Amino acid sequence: MATPPPASSGAAPLVLVVGAGPVGLTAANLLGALGVRVLVVERHTTTSDDAKAISLDDESLRTLQLAGLDEAVYPIIVPGTGTRYYGVGGRPLVHARGTGERRYGHPFKNPFAQPDLERVLRSALDRFPHVDVRFGTRLVELGQYPDRVWVTLASSDGDGDEMTQQIEATYVLGCDGGRSTVREQLSIPMRGRSYPDDVWLVVDTLEDPHDERYGMHVGDPDRPLVIVPGREGRCRYEFRLRQGECAPGGAVPFGLVRDLLRPHRDITPEQVERSVAYTFHALLAERLRDGRCFLLGDAAHMMPPFAGQGLNSGVRDAANLCWKVAEVLAGRAADTLLDTYDMERRPQAQAMIELSVRLGRVVMTTDHRRARVRDLCVRAALRSRRGRRYLTEMRYRPDTRVRTGAVVLADGSGQALAGTLLYQPFVLHGPEYEITRLDDLLGPGWSLLGIGLSDDDWTAVAAAGLPDARRVDVVLGDRAPRERGGRAAVADGDGALDAYLASLPGHLLLVRPDRLIAAVFTPGHADHVARTLARFLPQAHPRAGERAGAPSSGTAPSAASPALSVRPTPEPGTQGTRR
Repeated sequence: MATPPPASSGAAPLVLVVGAGPVGLTAANLLGALGVRVLVVERHTTTSDDAKAISLDDESLRTLQLAGLDEAVYPIIVPGTGTRYYGVGGRPLVHARGTGERRYGHPFKNPFAQPDLERVLRSALDRFPHVDVRFGTRLVELGQYPDRVWVTLASSDGDGDEMTQQIEATYVLGCDGGRSTVREQLSIPMRGRSYPDDVWLVVDTLEDPHDERYGMHVGDPDRPLVIVPGREGRCRYEFRLRQGECAPGGAVPFGLVRDLLRPHRDITPEQVERSVAYTFHALLAERLRDGRCFLLGDAAHMMPPFAGQGLNSGVRDAANLCWKVAEVLAGRAADTLLDTYDMERRPQAQAMIELSVRLGRVVMTTDHRRARVRDLCVRAALRSRRGRRYLTEMRYRPDTRVRTGAVVLADGSGQALAGTLLYQPFVLHGPEYEITRLDDLLGPGWSLLGIGLSDDDWTAVAAAGLPDARRVDVVLGDRAPRERGGRAAVADGDGALDAYLASLPGHLLLVRPDRLIAAVFTPGHADHVARTLARFLPQAHPRAGERAGAPSSGTAPSAASPALSVRPTPEPGTQGTRR
């Protein structure tokens, strides 16, 4: 790569998002909502027409809510009721529907069509004059420097010639899939294993009679099968293929599709929206951050489809990273906050990969003996309350608590909540006693929820130097919320808030912008929490080291603050050459 010119000082910092799939578009919407200037590049000329991912969970819908997109997404999903599992001979085993509660404010598991989602996410970016999207543009080369990333992009000029363009970015988010160019440019290997002998056939059909609101995993060893009904007559079928039936990546004979579908429906070629044979991988990138570059989604991790967590894990990546990038660009956080992306996301991604592999091995086995033992174990477990809850509430899913990173874990009351996602119940608030979802009241930044605190408690907490946060009084016990001292106040709106926090009077919950609970503490421990977080958020506790607002090494300078204003910004500086 040619030596770049000196860094420009006039334009607001730019975040380059490489890849306009669901994860890249989600990241761009999150950053755009935070006022960050973004350029999205995608090598394809439009959003995808392939129905790849097919399930959004409640955490992903909550993330889209944070970006202001949940109302736009609901018309394209089927509010789902989990997954039904079937055993040998297709006999029913168990319906795993979660707890039945909307802990995060949305249905638990929701079928959708990826092309519909991508179109919604792309259209939503038109809200932001500071977000630019360029299709038909690919990343060619990438070079990192202490204060920026220098990137070469290539795109067609419309006459068949290719134009190259060099731009500088403050950060690069690699959301460009399993064959990530960003990951390749950074020479980051993937660790894990692939399954070349496990070939599956995906068939997306139209005009389908299935109208169930749940997915069906049929663990019949003679022909393991997944069925996921969608909206408006769409349905996804996935069949475990036998040796020699169809090679992965090759043309799929319609006769094979017809024969496999015959027990479930009649089909014509026009009713096959997509059919492809594939193998799957269980891989995790060796590192998720390299200098000013980050890997998200399939660029960071690939997993078997049996837990339905591939896309959802990528959305979690975006939720975890984007607010941190915005905080650093605004000068409110140190560069060390960005290091927590890897340490917080890696254990969860690895756990989801292992769960997906385990479900495939157990649920989709072709071993008749193993399948019979599995069915006996499931039916035996369902006879006990503990076993029934384990299966029906999907307690076999890994614990996703964050145990290291930008969290404060300690012993004591309420510490089981630290490092977990805040629940999102309906709450009562305001002088008119309006009822709304908690996130809509909290807004986009940090939040500090005080449960039954006095004014003196709040005064003591204010002196501790915690992150600047919206302060909210939580009123329990069927009492009306009354705003005082410039603080918002909420009370229980649907029974969930009291049940969730009733054991924590006199405590505070410090909640990050991604709705992760960073700390649970009493007013007397507020200074300890501030000191612990100060290495990530130097403004929160100036006595812990740097002067408040001063950038640490690798942090965007204070001039980065224009990135947080929602206004039109000039195009990135370019140097164009024809080749």
